[in-house]
Amino acid sequence: MSNQFIRSAVIDWSGVAQDSYLRGIRALRNMERLDFDHNITFFSGENGTGKSTLLEGIAVAYGFNPEGGTWNYRFSTYNDVSELQDAIRLVKGYRKRNSGYFFRAESFFNVATVTNLEYDDGTMPDYHAQSHGESFLHFLQHESREGVYIMDEPEAALSPQRQLTLICHIHQMAIEGSQFLIATHSPILLGMKEAEILQFDETGIHKTVWEETESYQLTKLFLDNRERMLEHLYEGYNEEDGEE
Repeated sequence: MSNQFIRSAVIDWSGVAQDSYLRGIRALRNMERLDFDHNITFFSGENGTGKSTLLEGIAVAYGFNPEGGTWNYRFSTYNDVSELQDAIRLVKGYRKRNSGYFFRAESFFNVATVTNLEYDDGTMPDYHAQSHGESFLHFLQHESREGVYIMDEPEAALSPQRQLTLICHIHQMAIEGSQFLIATHSPILLGMKEAEILQFDETGIHKTVWEETESYQLTKLFLDNRERMLEHLYEGYNEEDGEE
């Protein structure tokens, strides 16, 4: 038996309007059930493939605030939640979570400030003295309770070095029983060998390996052929603009 806090996500499409934009997202429209067999699961894919949409739906269905935060946080600066949250049913594991957080890079600062988020030891971080990514990284470093951590592009405000630091904390927390669902474009984060990677594309959602993700392949191509690739990109850009 799986010991994940969230074992599966099931979409009941009868709860989604026929004219909903959700039905036009190719990676999602044929999804009925998605199982999570690892403590770390990455959602990988191009922009617009439904990664963040599904991640948000799962987070809200599990009880998180749409803008992020912990379970006991309820605050809204805008109403932009898709109807997917009402169509998702989660299959939960037998374990009771002790902690958790839904991280969204674009709203973490407001959420953390309004809720007076504090560390496990009772101390309060100075969010105005740190970047959004640094603030969340420090918060995670102080977390000692196992739980569910759902993250939407946590690399957005982190340098490559800080992404490596984040990897270490995710690794240790996963060993201790925490579960992570993470949407990311970072080839660094995707390189965690113990994680499962779910690729979102026009054919649907399927398991893949690090070397087959677009993030890895494009980054490697650029690093190995920087000058040729830049020349090709510049030429294509000028042609699109109608320049000689």
